Amino acid sequence: MTDGANEVSEAKSAAPLAEIARALRRERVRAGLSLSELAKKAGIAKSTLSQLESATGNPSVETLWALSVALDVPFARLVEPPRPTVQVLRRGEGPTVASERADYIATVLSACPPGARRDLYLISAEPGSVRESEPHMPGVVEHVVLCSGRARLGLTEEPVELGPGDYIAYPGDLPHVFEALESATTAVLVSEHV
Repeated sequence: MTDGANEVSEAKSAAPLAEIARALRRERVRAGLSLSELAKKAGIAKSTLSQLESATGNPSVETLWALSVALDVPFARLVEPPRPTVQVLRRGEGPTVASERADYIATVLSACPPGARRDLYLISAEPGSVRESEPHMPGVVEHVVLCSGRARLGLTEEPVELGPGDYIAYPGDLPHVFEALESATTAVLVSEHV
């Protein structure tokens, strides 16, 4: 065997069969297709697809390519294990914006990624002034979990007092307030765009 033939032979034996099987099953179910439907759509035998999903087949590039086209997913999604996206933001990091009228700082923890409709903030507030918010765009809902201190917040006409661990949700498209009642009050706020 030549070196090129050895490389091809080693690549065939190194195919991540278990990952391919899991990915094919996951993507077929996501697409709402039966084994027969996907096999027909990809132009391969149902028995071949069944073997691949049970990690007993030996897929070729051509077969996987046909399946990725039929499933409308990138080829790599069928052969690479999904990599979790881990994001760490340490306290004091992240863009912050201070209120002009209250001792209130919002730190953006996570801006709305494509396809999602939410923003995540860490709120730090001190007593002495009220943060009054004008209505946001229609359909916005704010979710708040108080982490430390005490605060009165929610709709301007009916604010609710919260302590550590308490949760509130209210329409952000109506006037609303946040008032710290104790020093070093912190909260996590999720602005959901429904």
